[in-house]
Amino acid sequence: MSGHDTGTPDSAAGKAPAEHFLLPLAPGIAAGLALGVSDVLSKIVLADGGHVLPMLSFRSVVGIVFVATWLRFGKKPSASPRVRWISMAVGVMFTALIYCLFKAIEAVDVSTAILSYFTYPVLTGIAASALRIEPLRWQGALCAVAAFIGLAIMIGAHPAGLALAGVAYGVGAGCWRVAVLLTTRAYLVGADARLTTWYSMISSTALFLAASLVVRDWNMPHTNLGWAALVVMSLATTAGILLIFISTVRIGPFRTALILNLEPLTATILSALVLGDVMTPLQGLGSAIMLGALVGFQLLR
Repeated sequence: MSGHDTGTPDSAAGKAPAEHFLLPLAPGIAAGLALGVSDVLSKIVLADGGHVLPMLSFRSVVGIVFVATWLRFGKKPSASPRVRWISMAVGVMFTALIYCLFKAIEAVDVSTAILSYFTYPVLTGIAASALRIEPLRWQGALCAVAAFIGLAIMIGAHPAGLALAGVAYGVGAGCWRVAVLLTTRAYLVGADARLTTWYSMISSTALFLAASLVVRDWNMPHTNLGWAALVVMSLATTAGILLIFISTVRIGPFRTALILNLEPLTATILSALVLGDVMTPLQGLGSAIMLGALVGFQLLR
């Protein structure tokens, strides 16, 4: 017992509910923060002369070493050949997803890129409804419309003008995320998430390395700052993957997905503080509308 703890029932009763509520959410919150930090650091790497393909190759190698080490602890998991092949196919989709995402970050400011990518919860709901996987209620449809209106306001108010390529890459990454989520839901429910992550990372890392070899692109950062950003970014992303797994086990995939809306919020705030990105009041309004609509969509669809 702490020397500052009075030991009274009121004190214990006041602390227990807060701890009981916050502790299960901690991994998801940390994952959202880590991924937001990774997004901003990637912009530093790209601004320092690094290219997207070698940056992602380096990041993937760090991630696969981490996951290989992670799998050595605890009970050894197993997966059927079917799960392995499907997971590797998901890795191919993930390769396209992550490439599009970081091309978006390369082309436009971080907040626009990440918010364009975060259309994926809405796109997933629409696709699931079109495929008759689950219905889309009218409340969810209204939130979807509001999310796209918010994105349109944010993009239209951009002081540098509309960067179509960056937004297209961001939305493209969102579409690939939809494919990953629907494939996982259809074929990998109940599979060990550590192994599906491992096999998807094998195919993704192989593709990034092969692409870098084919195009002979090994342009890495030019300064110590850029290299430091690359290393920390790779570690932050890998930590985010682990924390998402822990959060999904603790509180489930739905609440984890809801908490991960912290990623665009974190990326927006840090890009202003670290990169000096300026967001106009109208952009801020559009971002707030979009984030609010995303949360509402996930709650009401």
